[in-house]
Amino acid sequence: MVTTVVMPRLSLTMKRGTVIQWFKKENETVEKGEPLVEVLSEKITYDVEAPASGVLRRILAEEGMDVPVDWAIGLIGSVDEPIPEETAESETTPESAVSPPSLPRSVETSERVLASPAAKRLAKELQVDLNKVKGTGPEGRVVEDDVRLFADQFGVELRVKEVIPMVGFRKTTADRLSLSARTAPHSTVVMEVDMSNAARIHGETGRSYTEMLVKAVALALREHTIINATLDGEQIKVFEDINVGVAVAGEKGLVVPVIRNADQKSLSEIASVLQALVEKARRGVLAKDDVSGGTFTITNLGMYGVDVFIPIINPPETAILGAGRVVEKPVVVNGQVAVRPVMQLSLAYDHRIVDGAPAAQFLQTVKKILENGIL
Repeated sequence: MVTTVVMPRLSLTMKRGTVIQWFKKENETVEKGEPLVEVLSEKITYDVEAPASGVLRRILAEEGMDVPVDWAIGLIGSVDEPIPEETAESETTPESAVSPPSLPRSVETSERVLASPAAKRLAKELQVDLNKVKGTGPEGRVVEDDVRLFADQFGVELRVKEVIPMVGFRKTTADRLSLSARTAPHSTVVMEVDMSNAARIHGETGRSYTEMLVKAVALALREHTIINATLDGEQIKVFEDINVGVAVAGEKGLVVPVIRNADQKSLSEIASVLQALVEKARRGVLAKDDVSGGTFTITNLGMYGVDVFIPIINPPETAILGAGRVVEKPVVVNGQVAVRPVMQLSLAYDHRIVDGAPAAQFLQTVKKILENGIL
């Protein structure tokens, strides 16, 4: 009997998954329960186990393919068992499945771009990808002159060193950040923080600045609850739990492991949890629960020498805090110039939910906690 391997639903909101790696080739023997294929959803990789023993008769979704949940991605049967024609046809991946990216060809793209027939003919002749041409005709239609101008400006074909498919973690990150940029009107407030007490704590305990930021943010979210919220349709929902995510450059791309109930944890407890999550992220073994349920995100680029940057909100959250490096600089303290370690904090927030004043007040509280060393 032919058994179907399907794209699993790894969360209630999951709609699609990406096939990352098949551990078996077609016609190889598989045992029920052994890892058969690695799939990705919402930055979580998951090994799908073989639902039956037998032979992997057919791979229906190649590596890199994006497939809706519950759709067939493979077929398992016995060595000599024929695959019924109706099964092969009905269990194939849908037309909406997205195949692995490849370099576009002008002949293929021409049919999917709003362009005049003359522009399409010229694009085919000049080997121009119409997806890259800005149209100046009605409703953005690409006309012949647009193709000629593009060919004149970019006619020299550059040598490509490497083609990196937008799949897996990178595609998930791109999709989520694009959604955030399109739907959430971002606004940002920036403050400078005197990190003298934080530097002292760092020297005495070895606690990192990121760990201290998690604690400071968690305490501030208790007071400024509107920052710990999300927009759900026409309702703003304020969360009871304070779960702080920390952006980490993992083995397969950017991930955001979450420290749950961070406001209820001591600084040492936060450090222990965060260090364990960062290690899992770098090894690419984060579980679904490790990256789900976040209500606020922190991203720190200070270790790369960055002073200030404007982060993009991690949907469906309301705000994200960007942290720069700690650097010594002259500041005025009680009318006197002194050299102090300072850090720039930038809070990007969804202006549909939060106005400038409450956003600034939240950042003031974070600043106060760090400057007073009440961690």
